[in-house]
Amino acid sequence: MLDPRRLQVLREFAAQGTIALAADALGYTPSAVSQQLAQLQRDAGTELLRRSGRRLELTDAGHALVEHAGELLGHIERIEADLAAHEGAVRGTVRVAAFQTAAAHLVVPCLAPLGRDHRQLRVELVETEAEAALPALVRGDVDVVVADEYEHAPRPHLPGCSRVELRDDDMLVALPRRHPAARSETVRLSSLAELEWTTVGAGTAYGEMFTGMCRSAGGFEPIIRHRASDLQVLLDLVASTGVGAIVPAIGRPERDRRVAVRRLAEGSFSRRIYLSMRDSDAKRPAIQAIVETLAAA
Repeated sequence: MLDPRRLQVLREFAAQGTIALAADALGYTPSAVSQQLAQLQRDAGTELLRRSGRRLELTDAGHALVEHAGELLGHIERIEADLAAHEGAVRGTVRVAAFQTAAAHLVVPCLAPLGRDHRQLRVELVETEAEAALPALVRGDVDVVVADEYEHAPRPHLPGCSRVELRDDDMLVALPRRHPAARSETVRLSSLAELEWTTVGAGTAYGEMFTGMCRSAGGFEPIIRHRASDLQVLLDLVASTGVGAIVPAIGRPERDRRVAVRRLAEGSFSRRIYLSMRDSDAKRPAIQAIVETLAAA
């Protein structure tokens, strides 16, 4: 009989592409992953993996089993969630993935209340961008994702997953205190064309939002001097190097008295923050407790 835990290892190997990366994602050693895959291949009675040069790759049978693994693991998860719902106890481990500002200002403040209210519940936080967290949710590597999306770039629907809307998060501009534009309550982005900027890494929705705002609302191509994903680092760079930054309101950037945080005169720019979880796991009381607590926060 095929072991569900080994099926999960196979699916992670298919997603990551190498034994080492799969081991890192699962928290195993590479040797343990290799042993699990070898035993799964013996249980299946057919070749699932083969060598291609120095790399290990899936055979056609291996690809087919990966597809079935998602269905089988999802079915098992639904059974477990249904049993937990009948029992009603909020317990077990729930892995929550969230982007940096949501992790710091939404998830972390909820951990203590969750611990007090549900002593048998273990919450594990993983700070990561939605671009990596949402595929991890589908694979079963995490259980709840706090994600963001922008009007110009909505996230695609994830098969077998649902979402709960949380709030809109306004985008603000952070400037050095002595910058002339900081004297006004609102700032025209178009007046900052000559300013150098700090923003997050390229290839993220936030990074694309920043560039798009500068082009559409400001009418200029931004001069990016620094890149950082941590809000406090962004504010430190604004204060110490004289650059500007587009920052989220959820992080309460106005509390940093070294910088001037202003709304944009061109209008309101915001992103939507939401939760996503697998449908097969949604009935689990532990998932429901976390979703309700984050939504209330």
